[in-house]
Amino acid sequence: MGWFAQCRGDLTFTAQQCARGDFGRARPFDSKKLIRYRLLSRKQEIGRALFPVIATGCQTKAPWSAACHVSSRMPDVAYIVLPPPAMDFNQRPFTVVWETTRACDLACVHCRAGANSQRSAGELTFDEAQTLIQGIKAFGAPYPLFILTGGDPAKRSDIFDIIAAAREQGLRVAMTPSATPLIDRETVRRFADNGLVRLALSLDGKDALTHDSFRGVPGSFHRALQILDWCQEFGLETQIHTTVTRHVLDDLPAIAEMIGGRGIKLWALFMLIAIGRAARPEIRRLNLSAGQFESFFHWLFDLANSASFDVTPREGYHYRRVLLQRRAAELGIAVEDLLADVEKKHSTPADVATSPQATRIVRAPLGVNDGKGILFISHLGDVQPSGFLNLVAGNIRAQSLAEIYRNSPVFLRVRDYSLIKGKCGVCEFKNICGGSRSRAYAITGDLMHSDPYCVYQPAAWQARRSPARSQAEDRGQRKNLH
Repeated sequence: MGWFAQCRGDLTFTAQQCARGDFGRARPFDSKKLIRYRLLSRKQEIGRALFPVIATGCQTKAPWSAACHVSSRMPDVAYIVLPPPAMDFNQRPFTVVWETTRACDLACVHCRAGANSQRSAGELTFDEAQTLIQGIKAFGAPYPLFILTGGDPAKRSDIFDIIAAAREQGLRVAMTPSATPLIDRETVRRFADNGLVRLALSLDGKDALTHDSFRGVPGSFHRALQILDWCQEFGLETQIHTTVTRHVLDDLPAIAEMIGGRGIKLWALFMLIAIGRAARPEIRRLNLSAGQFESFFHWLFDLANSASFDVTPREGYHYRRVLLQRRAAELGIAVEDLLADVEKKHSTPADVATSPQATRIVRAPLGVNDGKGILFISHLGDVQPSGFLNLVAGNIRAQSLAEIYRNSPVFLRVRDYSLIKGKCGVCEFKNICGGSRSRAYAITGDLMHSDPYCVYQPAAWQARRSPARSQAEDRGQRKNLH
């Protein structure tokens, strides 16, 4: 074991000083996991980059907190981990997601895009993709994470060129292909060789029967596992996506155990939004109830403290409240104090609570939400606050990406939390949560409505409502869920 010491301000220290914990509270860490990080040059000080520090010491003028790591196997070598600086999400996104195509050979029952096997003639071309890459760069360093999604990006023959072009411009590129025969061992090798930083695959069941019925094509489950093995072979980071519905709820512990030994970095659990094929009544009925959401979030917190990978719920922003409530209880402090600290430091979920078994990865700060740190571009170039929020703010064929994100009425409105209605509008956790704007819009037609799937009753909300009014509004909200 080595030691971890929190350090602040202008940092000048030796490996021995860090090992003694001279610069703050020290705790053990696993040096074997530590060295899996890619060592970057001093010019790339953004994002949990690691630098070797020889016993003679190292100086850095980082104006934010850093962490010094020391390996017991290398007693005169330490490492500094620099977290990303605070970002203004009114000016720049943390993540840019591009729907490269709507073509896909799967037939998923919940598909947001309503994908089919054929590509559209109106898709952005490779030249337009290069323009998009320049548009992302225009936000400035550290550049947003660039995610290639679909449909299935592997349906584009130029996908390797797109990855290479983005990497040449300094962007970090991740991709979410479908688990089909289009992805074979050679394809994974080329992804790795072209600089893809992470590949995400879907697993929607603990076995082929459950997963393949949800994804609509036999063989998808086993293909996904095979792709994971190839990624491990070529050193390509992976994450797993699971759509959380009633059909898979009981399978989640088994899925967690299955993926735990496959070296994944992140398990992203997507809460169902009623758009695309998921808007059909028979699919909407698969959604969890608000009470089930809450129970799931508590299970997820427990998993996050023990898993070998990081976890995150997508479109389940009210998990952040549960995260803070549970962590505050563990620390024996008031949740209000933890909330204030998190907001001040722009903390990520992993800063609040994480498993000692999980390798730290770059995570978005708490507070990122649809249109607030997230930007989505459709296959036609339409720009939206999220792939699950079908409100078009502009098109990159006519406007710059930065202009749309910073100044379009759609993005300005979705980021203005003073406009959020109902209990979300007065919730003390609003700044780090905000509720799912996508879910509010899909269910109520009102972008700024309270998230209908949150059971929490803020004190300010309870104080302003009479019992009779409260019950009437709750009945009306439950009606909207169906």
